[in-house]
Amino acid sequence: MENELQSISGTVEAVIYQNEDNGYAVIRLVEEDGEEVTAVGTMPQICLGEELMLTGHWTTHASYGEQFLTEYFERRMPATVKGIADYLSSGIIKGIGPKLAKKIADRFGEETFAVMANEPERLSNISGITARKAEQIGEQFRQQTSMRRLMEFLMENQLPPQLAAQLYKRFKDSAIDHVLDNPYLLCSEEFAVDFQQADDLALSQGMPWDAEERVQAGILYTLQFNLNNGHTFIPKEKLLATAAQLLQDEDGYLPEQSLLEHNFAELQDNGRLICEYICRRDAVYLNPMHEAEVFVADYLTELSDTEYQYDFNLQELLATLEENSAVVYAPRQRQAIEWAARYGLVILTGGPGTGKTTTVRGMLDFYDAVGLDVVLAAPTGRAAKRLSELCDREAKTIHRLLESGYRNGEGKAVFARNQMNPLECDVVILDEVSMIDIVLMQALLEAMPPETRLILVGDADQLPPVGPGNFLRDCISSERIHTVELDEIFRQAQESAIVRNAHAINRGEMPVSGGRDGDFFIMRKHSAEDVMQTVVDLCRKRLPDYYGFSPEQIQVLTPSRRQAAGTQQLNRMLQDALNPPDACKPEKRYGDTIFRLGDRVMQVRNNYDIVWEKEHDPEEEGTGMFNGDVGKIVGISLRDENLCVQFDDKLAHYTFDMLGELELAYAMTVHKSQGSEFDAVIVALPAGIGRRLLTRNILYTAITRAKKLLVLVGDSDVAETMVHTNTRNRRYSALRARLIRQMPEDAQTRMEEE
Repeated sequence: MENELQSISGTVEAVIYQNEDNGYAVIRLVEEDGEEVTAVGTMPQICLGEELMLTGHWTTHASYGEQFLTEYFERRMPATVKGIADYLSSGIIKGIGPKLAKKIADRFGEETFAVMANEPERLSNISGITARKAEQIGEQFRQQTSMRRLMEFLMENQLPPQLAAQLYKRFKDSAIDHVLDNPYLLCSEEFAVDFQQADDLALSQGMPWDAEERVQAGILYTLQFNLNNGHTFIPKEKLLATAAQLLQDEDGYLPEQSLLEHNFAELQDNGRLICEYICRRDAVYLNPMHEAEVFVADYLTELSDTEYQYDFNLQELLATLEENSAVVYAPRQRQAIEWAARYGLVILTGGPGTGKTTTVRGMLDFYDAVGLDVVLAAPTGRAAKRLSELCDREAKTIHRLLESGYRNGEGKAVFARNQMNPLECDVVILDEVSMIDIVLMQALLEAMPPETRLILVGDADQLPPVGPGNFLRDCISSERIHTVELDEIFRQAQESAIVRNAHAINRGEMPVSGGRDGDFFIMRKHSAEDVMQTVVDLCRKRLPDYYGFSPEQIQVLTPSRRQAAGTQQLNRMLQDALNPPDACKPEKRYGDTIFRLGDRVMQVRNNYDIVWEKEHDPEEEGTGMFNGDVGKIVGISLRDENLCVQFDDKLAHYTFDMLGELELAYAMTVHKSQGSEFDAVIVALPAGIGRRLLTRNILYTAITRAKKLLVLVGDSDVAETMVHTNTRNRRYSALRARLIRQMPEDAQTRMEEE
């Protein structure tokens, strides 16, 4: 009868379908009496030749007929020579094909797996297996066994199976023991599992609701989670209230305040968090955030107070350099160049078309004239490339400048350039500073030699960084640092409707179509379906046909990922339109995403362990790809289970279990587009976007990504709401307060009152 639990057993004759991400499989099982059965269900890493006992019930599929729906299963390694040979030839171990599998099974029989696990050197007695290959086979077999057991454990406990590779890399064969000993380690930044999932595992293992481990983990998780919202600290009362909600028991009862206070004090005593009274509140930090904020504030204050004297007439030299450059600087540009000559730290800010790049070139002319060694840097590869082109000299990403690496087993970046091994330069000019979070800024400052000058360039009206803090805005609003804001739009830039509309939006005015060559268009569409279809049509036909843009020059931006016309929906539609399936294009499904040869993709998190090589010089190689890097899939090997992505002049290699690092990038969120510019930008703004995303700075940032053409496709009410919503998500950050503390008392009082 259907739905009645039964058990069947047999040998896997064929694996018809297998999803490596969630473990779902369709297999053909041969029972002991020779009858073939189709079984479906969650059965991770099933291999040909395995012996299984399945528990579940029979069901009838409308298209495929009778199937056994597996609820849970037990696996036994094959015991017969044929079963062992089938298993080894299934591709489970690289380098073993059908012929070699049969040789191994014939030689060792039922002892084969014991030999591979414990005495792999004996495999070298077989023709075709060297001692090195025997060792590699043994290591692969042990790893496969541990990984399979680990994946089964994760699925049994409703944990993401993708964790298996990360956990095995970190803990090897003892991964399950580590997780059971402390399920909350899964909530760390390295593994990023939701607290509720780790908590369910801990409680299922008998941990009390009021256990200190649980309460402290909840408090720390609340702090860690809020780093993703841009906060460097959380007020104590808000922290404990939020943690209490997280820790409520199954009946909805909140933990006693005394329990929270006790465990909060324990965490303080153990040095796992810091509580400091600042910004008129008890601010609670994770240690690294407190260290970063204090260090940055102290360093910037000292640098800003540094003033340089010269044994020549500075004004005369600057006038000569301006005359030689054939550029007539506006008064504020001239002031910025002079301050860059006089002070150790200067901020240069302003919107598009206000001459920031021209001013930076003027600073470079001065530094070259007095023999100072300058390095240029930016947060992203695209921003660094643009800076390099505009200034006609090399610019690097901050990570490349600091020579980022990876400390195996810790899931975090390390930088070869630091206080013990500083950069070799006299000046650092840093562009797109609005994107830089407090932690990366700390790393850069630590690597700067004493007396190194720092020029910070950015647009404070753009979105704040993805990471914690609001560095540029805090620095400017503190009034502690020499800051020049350029606000004059130069004549050539005034001819661009993109530039004019960006400034209009910043003033709270609606954008209008126009421009010298028609570089800004508004296409009014209401529903998400109409918006998406219009976007696809623009990318596939209209912009290429009428304006000559190739699809690679066009970038679609949208505020949201999952809401109406979000990146997930748009990417699927654009992939189908611009890079449809083809028998000549290999592809790999990972979760809900199909990665196909030729797809545009984005790296979605910092990974310091990804290996890359230069496209035209394979001898030049390195490691590390970073959040927001955009590239193109140029190779997929289904046999070797890897793909290759070209990021500008780098070729980066991903194994299939690393595909969670990537997502399609035909469309990206406005947040992810920061630091990049594109020839043509289409901004999708349908009705139905959540109000939290309908803000002026999101629209402003989107429009300023376009160099030659901007098309707004969407609902005019949505655009109007964004223009008139000048609220910014509040970030708890005390950098501004720490900078103000360094000012004279009368200035402190004035700033605090403001």
